[in-house]
Order: sequence, then structure tokens, then C-alpha cells
Amino acid sequence: MALLPAAAIFPALWAFAPSRLGSGLVAAAYFLVGSRGLPIGVARYFDAQIALGIGLWVVAAVPFVAVHATLWTPQARWRPVRYALVLLVMAVPPLGIVGWGSPLTAAGALFPGWGWFGLATMALLLLGMTTRIWPVMCVILGALTIASAATWSAPQSSLGWLGIDTKFPVSVTGRHADYAQQRETIRLVRLAAKQGAKVVVLPEGALGIWTTTTERLWRRELAASDVIVLGGATVVTPGGYDNVMVGITPSTADALYTQRMPVPVSMWQPWTQGGARAGYFAQPVIEIAGMRVAPLICYEQLLVWPVLQSFLQAPDALVAIGNGWWAGGSGIVEVQNVAVMAWAALLGLPLVQSRNA
Repeated sequence: MALLPAAAIFPALWAFAPSRLGSGLVAAAYFLVGSRGLPIGVARYFDAQIALGIGLWVVAAVPFVAVHATLWTPQARWRPVRYALVLLVMAVPPLGIVGWGSPLTAAGALFPGWGWFGLATMALLLLGMTTRIWPVMCVILGALTIASAATWSAPQSSLGWLGIDTKFPVSVTGRHADYAQQRETIRLVRLAAKQGAKVVVLPEGALGIWTTTTERLWRRELAASDVIVLGGATVVTPGGYDNVMVGITPSTADALYTQRMPVPVSMWQPWTQGGARAGYFAQPVIEIAGMRVAPLICYEQLLVWPVLQSFLQAPDALVAIGNGWWAGGSGIVEVQNVAVMAWAALLGLPLVQSRNA
């Protein structure tokens, strides 16, 4: 988190590149370093050679580099306008689906609790970096970074809400949660309830493929408890599947949220049948236990528009779940943690996280 504000230097390096080619190389360096865990993660997910991971890593960088190179200009007066367009284009679909690593994320590190005013201030700081006063902006950035490092604290969970981290093996968690995993997860939920948790949050995929049989199992096991469970599951559809959050009580069990942006290629495959569907702008906020919650599943935590769309609905808390078994030691999960903590800090929201490693 302390290093996140360094991303704000990138607009200056881009703006004052000596040529369009130079701006593209700067953008490539920024994106490839920021997503350096991707080759390992891809190879592990597909159980393939590292060459596949490197190939997808480079392909993912192409839109980012193309936008930055295309909108670069040697004319000083137009640089702030052009960079504002860059931020917008890389924040929303279609190109926003690979728009991770946005410098806007640093707003939560520099301006915790400032909300939308903090986001606007961050945007102005980034635009200022593309002007001739960039040395002044760097001094301001340095002062803000020091203040942030000295005073910043991680967002806390809501009272009575508990996120459970798990470590189920790849063979179980990669696609399905078998009966043994279901029983173990139920045990963990019961233990959390005994410790006073009112709402227990489980990782992405923790509930496996959601069926009437799975629903009956969970409702029966929760019958003697007043705990509420919010966990990740897979709902099979005629054309593929939905990656969802399911809310479970002794009397009800419903898919409350469908992931707006599944991981491209590995999950979201619009060119074929069988992949995860993308909701894009659907369901920015869900209600559970009397609270309005901004939900984020895994990949969405790296993007801009799902977060801001949810924040527009004035949620009471942020819930982020993920399944990082495939990430290995690539650092991808750590990047997600920092990003989601920054967003929660920006609006001063309680944060509940749950991940399977």
C-alpha cells in the first residue's frame, strides 16, 4: 500500500516521452511490470508451459499500450485532455475489461475517507503530472505519500461479519467443491457462528456448483443457527455458467449477485459456448442482513468500473471474495488485496474479504 502512490508518476513519464513510440514503450513497461504475475498464473491455471502465460501476458498489454500510444500528443496544451481520455477509455468496457493497474486506485492510499472528492483530487493530480508543473505535482505527491505511510490504516470488517480464508487443494477447488469440502466448510461456518459471527463470508467457488441438493444440505445444516452465509458458487446455465454469490439462511437460499466481469479467456469466452457470462453493469449492490453491500468477485477487484458503479449506489460495506489457488507465488492475490483495501479506504467503507489460496 505504501508503494501504490508511485503509480501517479506514470502519467508524467507517458506525457513527456520523446515520441509516440516512446510513449508506447513507457505504457508497455508500466503494464507488464504491474501484471508480472500473469505468466505464472496462466501457466498454473491451464497446467501449461510458461510460454502460454507469456503470450497471454503480452496480448493483454496490447489494448493498454495501443490506447496510450494513440492518444499521446507532442502538444503540451492537449496532454491533460488526452490523458483524461486515456483514464476514461481504460476504465469502462470494452477496453476496461483489461484496464487493471489504473493509477486512480492510488486515491485510496492518498485520500482515505475522502470519497468521491478524493477520487476527483486524484484525477487532477494525475492530469497535473502531464503538464509543465509536474515537478510541483511530484513534490505534492511525495508529501502525500509520506503522510499516507505514517497514518494509513486498513479498513476493518463490519461488526459481526467474518470472512473465512481457506486453503482447499487445486484438484477440489479448481472447478467443483465435493462433499468432503462442503462438510469442512460447514464446520468452519459453525465454528465462526459459535465465536459470534452473524454473517460469514466464504471464498469464490466455496459452495461449488449450486444445485437443489447443495441448497438442501446447507439449509439443513444451518437450521439450528441464526447465522447468514454469503459465499461463492457456480450456477450452470444453458449457454455456460454464472459465477455468483449465494446468500443462505435456514429458510432461504438465493443467488444474490452474478459476477459482472469474469476473467477473460480462462472464464469469460464470448467467442464460444460454455464460458462464464458477464453481467457488465448488473447488480452493483446487494442487500443482506439489512445492509447494502458492494460485491466484488476476484478479477473485478483489479478493475475500475465495477467498483465505481457499486460506489454510486452508496453501499454500507464492501465484500470481496476470490479464489487464488492458480496464482501460486505470482503476487496476483496480494495485488488484489491492496487494490480492494484502497477502494474501501477511499470511501471509508467496512471491508470483508474471503479467499481460497
